[in-house]
Amino acid sequence: MGAAIAGVVINGKFLSAAPTAVHRVAYELTRALAVYGQQHDVSIALPPGGGLKWPSPSIPANEVGHLNGIAWEQLSLPGATRGRLLVNLCNMTPFMVRSGLTMVHDAQVFTTPRSYGQLRSAWARLHIRLAGSAQLGLLTVSEFAKKELVERRIAPPERIHVIHNGVDHVLRTPPDDAILKTLGLTPRRYALALANLQPHKNIGILLRAFEKPELAGAHTGAHGAGQSHRLRRSGLSHATQRGVCRVCERSRNEQLADPCTGGVHAITDRGIWAATRGGHVAGNPCSDRPLRRATRSMRPRRLDGRPHDPDAWSAALSRLVRQPALWDELANAGRKQAAHFTWDAAARKLMRVISQVTRVQSR
Repeated sequence: MGAAIAGVVINGKFLSAAPTAVHRVAYELTRALAVYGQQHDVSIALPPGGGLKWPSPSIPANEVGHLNGIAWEQLSLPGATRGRLLVNLCNMTPFMVRSGLTMVHDAQVFTTPRSYGQLRSAWARLHIRLAGSAQLGLLTVSEFAKKELVERRIAPPERIHVIHNGVDHVLRTPPDDAILKTLGLTPRRYALALANLQPHKNIGILLRAFEKPELAGAHTGAHGAGQSHRLRRSGLSHATQRGVCRVCERSRNEQLADPCTGGVHAITDRGIWAATRGGHVAGNPCSDRPLRRATRSMRPRRLDGRPHDPDAWSAALSRLVRQPALWDELANAGRKQAAHFTWDAAARKLMRVISQVTRVQSR
């Protein structure tokens, strides 16, 4: 019989870190959990004196310990949360915690470690393996990610719980349509890739597809942090010089920054929403698996067996340009399905998982 668990603590280290996609998931899920905070004694543990980079998620938050960074997470956090369930939402976890749940967003550090570098990949793999073997369970964001983690024997399937991301946070932000003019983009004449230039994202295929004659005059836009130096290192910067690609980087300011060199521009959440809304298609060239297998959230056009073929991408994208009725059909279906994916639903699923694992622990 395990020791009883009294309360839930969220590892709040991400709240004092620069915004990333992983941190966005952690923040929105934590924010949605505020509804259940008092009922289930949910609180947030913070490193001391870090300063919050995100708005308060309306859950009681307490600074604990006297360290910061990795040292805080590994040494201060375990002792400060003893006797409670620690929920880690950003892939990393204290090694000494057993009464914990850790969210592992994907298995990329196992499948494509070169995207992150040798040391970073090894460090992340250590966290994930320890969490999978020693803690009460893992959380992940899709059935596909769960399958890859199971295949690598990180944890058995019954101990990996899928918490789908929500999408409704974008509706809180008014779009800043000025970004389209800044980037020289015409609505429904560009594809948006919400990704960076790491190898596993396969963005080079999308850029080469837009160099084909059938997509003349159309553009692709890639968004993600740290784009400018990655673009130069990737050898794909010629795409910006020829006007095929507009690359955006996240800006911490509410106002758009001046255009950077090499066709790179700063963009805020408001600009991301405007660019997403105005795009003709979202490019996801990292796999031939349809997105619906992972989230069931939309009806994509599948490139069977040809995710690395720019000709296949060009043909599929030009078909959407030529057939507005097909575009409308897919867009409407996607919007209807996406409406089911809310952060409240994700928080409710997480609370069910927490109740499940804590009951098992208390037996």
